[in-house]
Amino acid sequence: MKKILVLPGDGIGRDVCDAALPVFDLLQLPVELHFGDIGWECWRRGGDPVPEETWRQIERSDAVLLGAITSKGKLEAEQELIPELQGKGLKYVSPVIQLRQRLELFANVRPARHLTGARKPFHCVVIRENTEGLYAGMDRKGIPASMSDWVRHPNIDRSGPDEAAISVRLQTRFGLERLFRYAFDYARDNGLDRVTFADKPNVLRDSGQFAADIFHAIAAGYPGIGADIQNVDAVALWLVRRPESFGVIVAENMYGDILSDLAAGVMGGLGVAPSANVGNRVCYFEPVHGSAPAMAGKDKANPAAMFLSIALLLRHLGFDEAAARIDAAVSQTIRAGRALTYDLGGNAGTAEMARAILQALRRPQALKRASILCIGDELLNGSVVNSNAAEIGKRLSAAGYAVGLQLSSPDQLPAIRAALDQCLGQSDLVVVNGGLGPTSDDLTRDGVAAALGLPLHFDAGSMAHIEQRLTGFGLAVNPQNRRQAMFPEGAAILPNANGTAPGFALDWQDRRILVLPGPPRECLPMLDASLPPAPARQDAPARRWLLLGVIEADIADAVETCLRDAGQEASVSYLWRYPHVEVSIRHDDDGEPAWLDAVETLLRPHLVSRDGASAVSQLASALAGRAWLLDSGITGADLGGLLPAPAAGDADPVRIRIDASRKLAPPWQGVLSLSCQIDNGGLRNSYRLDVPHRGAEVADYVREFFAWSLLRSLNEAYSHTESEPA
Repeated sequence: MKKILVLPGDGIGRDVCDAALPVFDLLQLPVELHFGDIGWECWRRGGDPVPEETWRQIERSDAVLLGAITSKGKLEAEQELIPELQGKGLKYVSPVIQLRQRLELFANVRPARHLTGARKPFHCVVIRENTEGLYAGMDRKGIPASMSDWVRHPNIDRSGPDEAAISVRLQTRFGLERLFRYAFDYARDNGLDRVTFADKPNVLRDSGQFAADIFHAIAAGYPGIGADIQNVDAVALWLVRRPESFGVIVAENMYGDILSDLAAGVMGGLGVAPSANVGNRVCYFEPVHGSAPAMAGKDKANPAAMFLSIALLLRHLGFDEAAARIDAAVSQTIRAGRALTYDLGGNAGTAEMARAILQALRRPQALKRASILCIGDELLNGSVVNSNAAEIGKRLSAAGYAVGLQLSSPDQLPAIRAALDQCLGQSDLVVVNGGLGPTSDDLTRDGVAAALGLPLHFDAGSMAHIEQRLTGFGLAVNPQNRRQAMFPEGAAILPNANGTAPGFALDWQDRRILVLPGPPRECLPMLDASLPPAPARQDAPARRWLLLGVIEADIADAVETCLRDAGQEASVSYLWRYPHVEVSIRHDDDGEPAWLDAVETLLRPHLVSRDGASAVSQLASALAGRAWLLDSGITGADLGGLLPAPAAGDADPVRIRIDASRKLAPPWQGVLSLSCQIDNGGLRNSYRLDVPHRGAEVADYVREFFAWSLLRSLNEAYSHTESEPA
């Protein structure tokens, strides 16, 4: 049984602990949680932010989970002590520094990976030396005489030694050797093929050369891992522009501090950034967002970093499968985009996002996302209608993919490369369409190869197909046709039975890329033949209502009030498809949700169907075998054409009278009042509806209202008005 000490600490540290700790109950691991005190309140009341009892608890634990710590300046720390402790000469030392130094936690590990967004996927980690460097604590005001022989500067002479301050960048062979060994071991154990030492050896020449010599000596023991030294400012630049080019970045204390926060920003912000502090004794794990006292208790903090820090902790304790499940649940929640805190662009609170992550753990989704990238200047300038995007989207949806992005790119290499990066960052499957012709402006193959860092190779078999195709139609083979037989290294060639240019497929970092020619009669059969099916989706249960006589704004607030009042998690969406509004509510709990009765009562007066079928589509079967008589005061809607042929010999036909307050003709303005009276089986039902007289499409509204009225009269399940004797 592993023992984990939880130290919630200050500010939002308590909020994210409360939100994320239920994950331990859900995972049912052989761990015990114990709780202790740390932070600002301990300092204020006891003069030590890490009480001795907490140290004793740490020594009895296998790992520590820390929420967040508040630290303040020297003067403020003294002023916030309780009166009995003020003036006692107590010195505030950050709990983070105390933990790192007393437990010899020499490495701060800050993983950064792509979660979502318009950039190429990446996975890198910043490993920062924790005990030395500029943060070693050798920082003072005033320069003593004993240091004056080497601490020299013209401004010291101008200011005087008492009006200067210095910090020492401490680096030792012992500290650097264990740091670099840990960095290379981490790269080896986590499948990363490169370690970059970020320093400033061109300026800090002696300490830089000292560290570089040690780095190269350690790197020699890891021949399968690339090793390089780069200036820290260059690393910062390329970490923003091309984070996928890095594996492990290792740095001294201050440089690592800066780079790790920069990596967190590239990843999506401090709200999704976990950390581990490791050494040879008890290690601690924490989100890096700080305590944010102004946000504490307001249900605003992002809990994702705490969940990901718990995953790091569990992996450290040997629970790799559980850690992977947490990572996947966080990714699934962020990619779904429905329950995100403000820092990720959403409006969910801490508790709501945490519940969504926990639910993703209970019900993991094998949802596969797809993007469509169509290439060609003609698509952007309007000279060609891009019908391919819609047809490809239909096929992807039918195969089980969620299409999340459609882009068009001009025939420009940088634009194609940037668009492909964007697609790769959001999708498991990317379909690239067009730009495989033989001319110099057909740059798709070049763009794909450049984006993936692959060379192009000539394929003789494809060239033979191209020659056979052209000569079979009496066409000459041009030297430029050779371009159509060039493919990125490792690509599988896709035959084109209806055209000259073959397509190709590539697998890259768990993603599939299909590249197809532009003509529809060529690309669509090729897509059908090569489209990999997506795994079956296990979506949470969903309920649907197709409504008439309302608009989204009429119904959304009332629906969401019903959901809030029930206190159950659910995801609601609205789709306006004239003349209907479709409401879909997806809920995570099995069984009948608590909000169902209230929502049913709210939506029933407007209900057309629960499966998306329009009233018009249901009318023929509902009236089959019945006689009817239609008296229509409306022209231009062809209502009789909606009805099946009346049955002969029915002595009691359904009698229908429908009227409108104005003609279905310009001017298109104001309100159109509709009424429908139906005599059926001795009962009379009357229905009325006012709709905007917005344009010629109002005839569709009239037809649907007519069919809807008939259905309600014929089927008691649709009836919601009082019936009166005919």
